[in-house]
Amino acid sequence: MEDSELSTKKTLPEDKLRGSDDLPTEKPLGVAYIIGRLDRSLNRHIRHALSPLGLTVGQYTALSVVDIRGQQSNAQLAERTMVSPQAANELIKVMEKNAWIERKPDPTHKRIIQISLTDAGKDILAEGDKVIAELERRMLAELSVDESLALKNQLRSLVRMLAEL
Repeated sequence: MEDSELSTKKTLPEDKLRGSDDLPTEKPLGVAYIIGRLDRSLNRHIRHALSPLGLTVGQYTALSVVDIRGQQSNAQLAERTMVSPQAANELIKVMEKNAWIERKPDPTHKRIIQISLTDAGKDILAEGDKVIAELERRMLAELSVDESLALKNQLRSLVRMLAEL
């Protein structure tokens, strides 16, 4: 591409790309871009909030999944925490070392190992839940209860719709 073509190419002002609140709505900086920015920012805040507890985002997610769904195999945990089986195995090793989980053979399939929370795991998860609830409270502070509920429902709908694509 020649210099003259570059100068006539349509570009966004630099301040629009740096994160001003007045984001452009045209492609590619539409809903997907805003959700991506939200994801990165929220992930950073969650890491910061969980760090004093000695928890990573992955560990918190894995503990939450086991708490909600009950005993899980390594494969189930990997799928439900959206990581590879190898990454789930690394998470499991650290959580077992910290005595947050225990692994036991499945009574019906001896080759499958089931993961469950220990009392220490339940305690650290409860602490994590508190800091995440506070983070969510601060993040949603400008929304009414109804708006907050509507947002959660809309986000769930987006997740469901994308899963069906």
